[in-house]
Amino acid sequence: MKKNLVVLTGAGMSAESGISTFRDSGGLWERYRVEDVASIEGWMRNPELVQNFYNTRRKELIKAQPNAGHTQLAALEKEFDVHIITQNVDNLHERAGSTSVLHLHGELMKVRSVYNDKHIYELSPEHCEISMDDRDKYGDPLRPHIVWFGEAVPMIGPAIEITESADIFVVIGTSLNVYPAAGLLQYVKHGVPIYLIDPKPVNAPQNMAIHFIRKGASEGVAELTQILTSQQPPK
Repeated sequence: MKKNLVVLTGAGMSAESGISTFRDSGGLWERYRVEDVASIEGWMRNPELVQNFYNTRRKELIKAQPNAGHTQLAALEKEFDVHIITQNVDNLHERAGSTSVLHLHGELMKVRSVYNDKHIYELSPEHCEISMDDRDKYGDPLRPHIVWFGEAVPMIGPAIEITESADIFVVIGTSLNVYPAAGLLQYVKHGVPIYLIDPKPVNAPQNMAIHFIRKGASEGVAELTQILTSQQPPK
């Protein structure tokens, strides 16, 4: 029976693919005020600015490719039941071949009705730009399918359940400063091994036994793969 390998990923997971991070030097928050493009108040003030911001992010994403870290996580499905919980809104995990991906903060290639958050629509690479004039089949205007700051995180409940089922828990490329995602570590069962992959210092809980791999996503997942597969019993 395969072990449950649960992986929490953040912006550092996709940085090697050329996806702009938010918090690092030169990141998006140095070029845009978070209040303007990632809050409901910003949307109410200037929805066209917000639409254009996410249209630009989509065009960047379409040009990007999964990096070796993404593909190596997908390859681990041969040995483990891999469940990815990501703070990222890109679709690089899916494009790399991962089959179980939960998006905590929404998905960039989707939009939804302003009036009904259950009416969600997937965009294609050929038609990835949304204007204020676009409407769904019910006549509703559309907004990015993104969880903005101050909004509820509807997928946190399922993410907690997945975390509680982990036999191995891995954190890759996240500062652990954004809640409720950072709080998932508190739901890892006692005795479950935890690995944290990041080349920079991370604000990790001091009361947990964490194995640090101080490398970027691709090199870090390669080292993790070596560690985990060497511990697998022979078939």
